[in-house]
Amino acid sequence: MSFDDPYSGDILGGHRRKQPRTYPEVPAEPGMVVEVVGDDFVGAVMGIDKTVFGPVVRLEDRHGTERVFNLIPGGFLLEGQPVTLTRYVAVQAPAKSNSGSRRVDNVQAKVIAPSRIWVEGVHDAAIVEKVWGHDLRVEGVAVEYLEGLDNLEDKLREFQPGPGRRVGVLADHLVEGSKESRLTQSVGPHVLVTGHPFVDIWAAVKPERLGLRAWPDVPYGEDWKHGICRRVGWPDPQEGWRRVYGAVNTFRDLDSTLIGAVERLVDFVTTPELSKEDLL
Repeated sequence: MSFDDPYSGDILGGHRRKQPRTYPEVPAEPGMVVEVVGDDFVGAVMGIDKTVFGPVVRLEDRHGTERVFNLIPGGFLLEGQPVTLTRYVAVQAPAKSNSGSRRVDNVQAKVIAPSRIWVEGVHDAAIVEKVWGHDLRVEGVAVEYLEGLDNLEDKLREFQPGPGRRVGVLADHLVEGSKESRLTQSVGPHVLVTGHPFVDIWAAVKPERLGLRAWPDVPYGEDWKHGICRRVGWPDPQEGWRRVYGAVNTFRDLDSTLIGAVERLVDFVTTPELSKEDLL
C-alpha cells in the first residue's frame, strides 16, 4: 500500500483529513514581524498580555498603530508560513555580552586606556555603548564623539596618536568617492578608520526590528532623519531615535557592516601587535 494512499491510516483514530491541523510553535520575541491571518495587519511584536479571555499579543505596525490579537493556532504568518505564537521567555543573566563576546562578571573599574574610539555623533556613541559597552569597559577603552568628521583632522592634531596611543574612528557613509572617505585618508599608521555604507547609523539597525520591511529611500538634499520620520509615520526625529535605540539590544539587531567595523576598531585599539593591514 502506498504511503500516499488517501484511505490509509488508523481506522479507530478517524481519517487523517479530519484530524486538526497543527502549526509550528514560535515564541513571540519582541520586535519580530508577523502578519495576522485573514486581517492583513502586519506589525512587530510588542509583548504578550494576560486577559480574562486568555493571552493576547500586542502588535505595532509601521505607522505606530497598536492592536491586540488572540493567540489562536496558526493565526499568524511568519515569513509567509502559518505559525502559532507562544509566550517568549527571555534568557536571564546571559553568559555573553550584547556584542556576543564572553561576559566578564564583577568587572572592576579600570584606568582609561590611552587609546580611544571616536564616533561621529551622540547616536553612534549610544549604540556602540549599548552593544559593545561591556567589552570596552573590560579593556578600559573610552568612546568619544567628534560631532562630525569635519573635526577629525583638528582632533588628531590635538590628540597626537602614536604607539600605544591609538585611535579607531567609526564613520557613517564610508563608501568610495564620498566626502567621508576623502576626510579619512592619510590619517597615519596609528589611526584606523572603518565604517558602514549607510547615511546614518539609524539605517544600520535592521528595519524589521522596528516593524519596517525596509528603510525608505530619502532623496539627496532632504534631511535624512526628518525624511525617514515622514515616510514611516513617526512624529519627529526625537521619537524616531527613541524607537531606533529601543530596538537595539544585541549585535543581532545590527547590520553586519556595522558589526564588522566596530569589531575591527576594538581589536585595533586593544591589541598593539595588530597593524592596520591586519584588519583591513
